[in-house]
Amino acid sequence: MRSVLFFFLITSWLFGQMVHELEARFLEPTGYDLYFKYCSMCHGKERQGVSAPPLLPQFLRHKSDKELAHIIKHSLPQTLMPKFDFLSDEEIEKIVKYLRSPAGTIHWSADDIQKSLKKFDNPKKDLGIKNIENVTLVVERGADRVWVMEDERVLDRFGFKNVHGGLKYTLDGKNFYVPTRDGWIGHYSLANGRLEEKIRACINLRNISLSRDTKYLFATCLLPQMVVVFERKTLKPIRLYPVNGKISALYELYSQDKALFTLRNKPLLYTVDTKTLQFHSQKLDRSIEDFFIDPFEEYIIGTTRHGKDLRVYELDSLKEVFHAPIEGMPHLFSATYWYKDGKFYFATPHLGKPYITIWQMYDWKLVKKIDVGGDGFFVKTHPQSDYLWVDNGSDQLVLVDKERYRIKKLVPRKGKRYIHTEFSGDGKLAYLSIYEPDGDLLVWQTDTFKELKDYPANVPVGKYNFINKNRKFYPRLFGLSIFKEKCWGCHHQTAMAFGPPFAQIAKKRNEGEIIAQILDPEHTYKMLGYRRNSMPAFKLSPKELRSIVDYIKSFKDK
Repeated sequence: MRSVLFFFLITSWLFGQMVHELEARFLEPTGYDLYFKYCSMCHGKERQGVSAPPLLPQFLRHKSDKELAHIIKHSLPQTLMPKFDFLSDEEIEKIVKYLRSPAGTIHWSADDIQKSLKKFDNPKKDLGIKNIENVTLVVERGADRVWVMEDERVLDRFGFKNVHGGLKYTLDGKNFYVPTRDGWIGHYSLANGRLEEKIRACINLRNISLSRDTKYLFATCLLPQMVVVFERKTLKPIRLYPVNGKISALYELYSQDKALFTLRNKPLLYTVDTKTLQFHSQKLDRSIEDFFIDPFEEYIIGTTRHGKDLRVYELDSLKEVFHAPIEGMPHLFSATYWYKDGKFYFATPHLGKPYITIWQMYDWKLVKKIDVGGDGFFVKTHPQSDYLWVDNGSDQLVLVDKERYRIKKLVPRKGKRYIHTEFSGDGKLAYLSIYEPDGDLLVWQTDTFKELKDYPANVPVGKYNFINKNRKFYPRLFGLSIFKEKCWGCHHQTAMAFGPPFAQIAKKRNEGEIIAQILDPEHTYKMLGYRRNSMPAFKLSPKELRSIVDYIKSFKDK
């Protein structure tokens, strides 16, 4: 009996030791365990990308293990990725090894897209919008929410999982579309005050765009690599165009039925006929990773992450007209534009560099490099502000005087990171993000910096005003600056002054008559019914003339 009991005890002890050793061996976190814990929230459980890019082997082949380890530990400049410097070198090595492991081929067909469509039966509501031009959308990233605001008021908030940014309005102001990095696109009706439906275009999405007639919606995808074309009103996928390369982003033109995109890893530019949906590729002398189209849609301004210059191409011929060396990739998606003393300018931050640069457009040249004290993400301005509003990765708002480029700094919330200013369409209000989990969405008066509202928010980031986020309206914004420089002494926008108000001119005169009166009033005043002429002739460039005419015409219905 004793021997049996002794054998049982010894066997139990040995079994316990074995279980302990197995637990110690197998419960030690693997690369997948560590990835799932620290990375999957943003990069996806299967590494397919959610609010951050995919981390599949084909996306990482140009990075060494050492580079990946450094990124994990120290983050990437000019991104929203946190630092994981609390992880040991051994743990980071395990994550890198897991990232190198094979992943299955990912497919996403038209049938998959169509089956993903989900319609919502939310009750309609009247948002009480008074002026669509002052409607601004706010992405509250930490709460997976989008806000609809007008002036100081929050009109609605709705949830949308993994929302990141890049929202797009239809030009009639009745709808907007919400993309996510993991491929979903949501449709919100401003007319009905509700989220109507959503559909998944792909596994990893780069951006969305609308044809100028708003008949089609385009989604550029990194996984699988393709462009998906939807019939906008029904969200029915009508074409999947495969692309052998990493798409930068697709941007529509407002002056013609065309859209453009480039490949980040190949020297190709694609044009899309947004009427016939035909795609055509053209070779470039080098790849373009980030670019914007100038406000008058005559040029492409582009750069690459590994390049050390900025290049300008004619839009029609793709002939290079300018290039300049510059350290640190310009973040051209975040560029801002303004007019001053007969010249047009843009400013941009730079990856990993503590400065912004200011460039003159059309007479293309670098004007100024300004140290702002840190590598930020955005620079913004509006004709109603005398400043560029810059973030520098800290709690500081850096204000750069557009006249003499002098700097002053404000601290919206001490110890909390400020990022990204957007303005109301009329420029009277500025919206600032305090980019923290216990952050804020601040509403300031643009000219006095007086704080009007403080809305608590969980990591608020991008803000999208109806006017400021559409290139179609950029000339009109320049026109406001031209009005303030050249017209303010005699004209008011809506009230009678020495000369008639712009609202009256816009209602009574066609575009040709407005242009004739600006350029040659001495010979047109009688034709327009005036008894005498007291208006001087203005020698404006075609771009200045286009801008002030656009601004005058904007008052037709006011």
